Amino acid sequence: MNIIVCAKQVIDPEAPPASFKVDPSSNKVVPPPGVSPVISPFDEQAVEAALRIRDAQGGKITVISLGVNLLRDVVKKPLYMGADELILLEDESFAEGDSWSTAYALAMAIKKIGEYDIVFCGRQAADWDAGQVGSGIAEILGLPGVTVAKKIDITDGKARVERVTADGYEVVEVSLPALITVSNELGEARSPTLKGIMAGKKKEPVIWKPADIGVEASQVGAAGRRTGLLKLFQPVREGKCEIIEGASPEEAAVNLALKLREAKII
Repeated sequence: MNIIVCAKQVIDPEAPPASFKVDPSSNKVVPPPGVSPVISPFDEQAVEAALRIRDAQGGKITVISLGVNLLRDVVKKPLYMGADELILLEDESFAEGDSWSTAYALAMAIKKIGEYDIVFCGRQAADWDAGQVGSGIAEILGLPGVTVAKKIDITDGKARVERVTADGYEVVEVSLPALITVSNELGEARSPTLKGIMAGKKKEPVIWKPADIGVEASQVGAAGRRTGLLKLFQPVREGKCEIIEGASPEEAAVNLALKLREAKII
């Protein structure tokens, strides 16, 4: 099995909310000081899905990450977990893309790799939460796509996928090659072992620029966007608290009920 996983470096979603800042003049998020980025947790679960299949059937796992100024110890985590190869689409031209230009760049990199049975993505990135890139890659490459998978079994050139729905899950069978986006219901991703970290540190990522994947700089990143960001802002949340008093608990309860009725809550 030749498996490709797309993994994104993001601002740590577990960082304190107060540390997030937005620059309204540039419509950009200001990276919180002292908080290191991480691999998007959904993408870690995509790596885990790939590792489970390789553990059962053998094969090779290639991870692709796209961005600018990617931190090696962050983007190498899939290698520490057990992936075989890491390809970085790292160039200023790839910066500030939308779902389309990101999907296009990743699809062209996958096309350059050539041999693959499954492409895994996280169900969505933990920063923008759009959930569009995986389906975009499938569309560009002409692959069948299955989203929000919680379990994947491979048999006789087909993937049997349990995908999450609003009221449970449904079972989908798809011929390979295919693209599958992985949800958190898959289960917790494995932690890197000391042996895995030592092996991963010896592996140097392959760096590809736009020309290496056969595209123009104008087709990717900000130049290749098909959507425009009008406004990025932090919503203002205000709360008010009113203490309902009474001479006794019973009277306080009556006063509370009257206030709730006045507010048309009951």
